[in-house]
Amino acid sequence: MEKRDAMKRDIGQVVKRVVIAGGGTAGWVTAAVLAEQLGQLIEITLVESEEIGTVGVGEATFPTVRNFHILCNLDERAFMSASQGSFKLGISFENWARKGDRYIHSFGTIGRSTWMGDFHHFWLQARAEGYEGGLSDLCLEYKAAEQGKFAISDKVNINYAYHFDAGLYARYLRQVSEPKGVKRIEGKIVDVAQNGETGFIEALTLDNGQRIEGDLFIDCTGFRGLLIEQKLKAGWEDWGKWLRNDSALAVQTPSTDEIPPFTRAIAHEAGWQWKIPLQHRVGNGLVYASDYISEEDARKTLIANLDREPLFEPRLIRFRAGRRLKAWDKNVIAMGLASGFIEPLESTSIHLFQIAATRLVQLFPFSGCTPSIMARNNALAQQELEKVRDFIIMHYKLTERDDTPYWRDCGAMEIPDSIAQRIALFRENGLVYQEGDEMFRVDSWLQVMLGQRLEPQGRHHMGRMLPQDRLRAALDSLKGSVAAAVEKMPTHKQFLAQYCPGAA
Repeated sequence: MEKRDAMKRDIGQVVKRVVIAGGGTAGWVTAAVLAEQLGQLIEITLVESEEIGTVGVGEATFPTVRNFHILCNLDERAFMSASQGSFKLGISFENWARKGDRYIHSFGTIGRSTWMGDFHHFWLQARAEGYEGGLSDLCLEYKAAEQGKFAISDKVNINYAYHFDAGLYARYLRQVSEPKGVKRIEGKIVDVAQNGETGFIEALTLDNGQRIEGDLFIDCTGFRGLLIEQKLKAGWEDWGKWLRNDSALAVQTPSTDEIPPFTRAIAHEAGWQWKIPLQHRVGNGLVYASDYISEEDARKTLIANLDREPLFEPRLIRFRAGRRLKAWDKNVIAMGLASGFIEPLESTSIHLFQIAATRLVQLFPFSGCTPSIMARNNALAQQELEKVRDFIIMHYKLTERDDTPYWRDCGAMEIPDSIAQRIALFRENGLVYQEGDEMFRVDSWLQVMLGQRLEPQGRHHMGRMLPQDRLRAALDSLKGSVAAAVEKMPTHKQFLAQYCPGAA
């Protein structure tokens, strides 16, 4: 305690009081990592109102969530049980390149690459020589997902993410954050006080008259952007010309007999449907473009494709794809939906604000919010969002569907040079890459490109340096090892019941 108090008395520290405006998943994620990592140095206050709802459909995650939980010192079994969670090995894409198609973007690593080139070039070489085995046969996560199996073991290295109830997850984060010093205040924000000279935010006023002062404000007020946009006018870059979907209908259904260890993304007439299996229910929704289908027809499509009766009427969510031009402006940092939005096709929303919260820990402005630190943060935020945007655009551009105006327009659209070049590189040379701290790995790009029927015309010829029988034997051996490992796994539902049964 003396050490903590001494640190908080550091006279060289300008920013001490952090105020998080808004709760939900983004708010409590930010509070959790700040409390665990910087709690000895700062004071954290979170303001939220139970009367203000949250979007609450971010129920699927990406494997990077596990590293974030380590930073927050969270216990996997405890939070999975508290949030009625299930495990996720990837996403099943259905009807995307063509109606009737199905592939899985799994989280697995396929084979062992060399310095000269990636593993899939060996497979491409073998396939050119008549080998009929699929690339998916060589991936543990793909085959386990396909067979509905899951296990965590010291003997088997498996890469996974989570599905969870977003509301229960936020509640759990609150439970672990408050004992670490996070102060929660209930109330609606009715006014934002701004310094007349600097433009910095000085305080929030609540509907009960309470004034919350701070040095740094985190805007977790969702699409409204109460601080970052309504007050500071940070600006917005719209991506609707590439990502046409602007609406979603969300609903829940009772749990099914089986709990598949993957998310389903099922393409429809003018959008796609998600199915996210939890222990106590299934999250469902239809993401669609209102220029191509009416709300009523979208609702009928969603209801007609549910596995069970809905637990309530579908809830409409309107959104715009794009990013805040300044994620950090003056002494306000936008987090979650306030900073930007890309539809949930690859479960990137939670990842993006967890990365943003982690970056805040690394760039925390102890000496003040200076132009240089803001510029660095904003450059990184822009890079992350644009790379995710490109990956999502690729799913729509690489379609062969022409059965509706929506899909014809998606396939024909002009796309950013950044993703056009990556597509051309794979089509012409079979080459894919992961750049810097980019979210999606080589295996992700590979599985989606092949799944969307993008066939490479060329490849690296390193596979030709192996005798044909030796190359085939190596691939068959890997295939056998994967099959044997999956065979020993319990079903996903069996593992959940043993490892982290949902709290009553």
